[in-house]
Amino acid sequence: MSLFQLGLRRAATQLSKSSFACGQCLCQQASPAPPSHILKLVAARAPAIRSYATKTKSPIASLSKNIQNEKTSNKTSEKKSSFPETNAKSVGYWLLGSAASVFGIVVFGGLTRLTESGLSITEWRPVTGSLPPMSAEDWDSEFEKYRASPEYKLINPHMDLDEFKKIYFMEWTHRLWGRFIGLSFVIPTIYFIARRKVTPRMAANLVGISALIGFQGFIGWWMVKSGLKDDLFAPGSHPRVSQYRLATHLAAAFACYSWMLLAGLSVFRTHRALGNPAYYTGHFSALKNPALNILRRSVLGLTALIFTTVLSGALVAGLDAGLIYNEFPKMGTGYMPPKAELLDKFYSRKEDGSDIWWRNMLENPSFVQLDHRILAMTTFTAVLALFAYSRTGRVQAAMPPNVRKGVLGLVHLVSLQVALGITTLIYIVPIHLAATHQAGALALLSGALVLGQRLRIPKNTVALVQRQLKQGAQPLKTQALSQKMQEAAKNAATKA
Repeated sequence: MSLFQLGLRRAATQLSKSSFACGQCLCQQASPAPPSHILKLVAARAPAIRSYATKTKSPIASLSKNIQNEKTSNKTSEKKSSFPETNAKSVGYWLLGSAASVFGIVVFGGLTRLTESGLSITEWRPVTGSLPPMSAEDWDSEFEKYRASPEYKLINPHMDLDEFKKIYFMEWTHRLWGRFIGLSFVIPTIYFIARRKVTPRMAANLVGISALIGFQGFIGWWMVKSGLKDDLFAPGSHPRVSQYRLATHLAAAFACYSWMLLAGLSVFRTHRALGNPAYYTGHFSALKNPALNILRRSVLGLTALIFTTVLSGALVAGLDAGLIYNEFPKMGTGYMPPKAELLDKFYSRKEDGSDIWWRNMLENPSFVQLDHRILAMTTFTAVLALFAYSRTGRVQAAMPPNVRKGVLGLVHLVSLQVALGITTLIYIVPIHLAATHQAGALALLSGALVLGQRLRIPKNTVALVQRQLKQGAQPLKTQALSQKMQEAAKNAATKA
């Protein structure tokens, strides 16, 4: 009996409670009560809480990690932005101002040569020569040095001290102007590079221009030194500077001016493009039109032709070749001098006469003037041909408006220059007309350079514009203002 009771007890414990519950109670237990609102929020935040608990050890550790990441990002950005991607606008204004100063000294240098003042200072003193003679003894010393020169002995033997002072101050002003250009360019170059106001490419350009300015001072003295000797052709010949050295001096000045001008224009072109990226994207796309390829190459060749014509004009000036054959279009009785005059054996320095051709082309005043006439008329014809080609159907339709205006401006400049050249020749080289003719040559070269720059596709600027459009960046002025505000805040934090 006791065993039977023990078995019943074990069977009762193994049965579930649901076996003794009614159906209604079972239905009520099957549908659990809905969870409260607080439990829902806790359940929703549970993954984030678990993630935060696993990733973040403590608030202090998190703060230190953020500070470390910020320092690392700042160092990386400083390394990348040591030099900016764009040049400051002030650099463009300074470059164009320097180019204008070089333009002025080129014209004034022509006046110095035309008044035969260039040989009045017989020494080269880059530092101490910045001051003129300050006493009567100093003036007497300078005048005595000039009296020993071939120019005084053969041309100005009757010159007194007052007349000497006039030509002295012309040459002294020219040299002082050159020193001013050098200082006003080299010092800002150091500042802009040290303050990271220019791109690496512009920094290289500024260093190159500075070196060319310094070399130009040496070329100037090298040229003047040739006029202090009486050994150009034969003893007793007319003292003048070497036409080769004069052409080198003028070529270096034109190269320096062109370099400054193109560098300054590139700064403003980039700023305009970044200020209106949508418009300039279409503008640069239009410049890629194959119809403009021949026009672009023609402008480049025309620029080289203008520069060559300028060098031939320097040879004319160095040999005073404009003082002969003062009529146009003929030269005497024909359109060119007699062959015997053009190929004069006097200019040959070899017994076999193998150098007679190139010596006469570069040293015979008659041949040199003929060369300059041919080059000048070739340049005039080339500009007119370029204008006619630019008005053909495909090219005219593909040209942007500023290119069309540049071609027309080049026609005006070359027409004015030809008129000045003919007038200067007919009136036997008056000083004011000759100086204006030299200024016109530099203006014509400027027109060709500007036109070539408008046709050029600047790859760096195109890349910056495309990146700005992709990133949806702010305009350049807003970026510059934001950058200045960030720099001011950084300086304030550093001082604090």
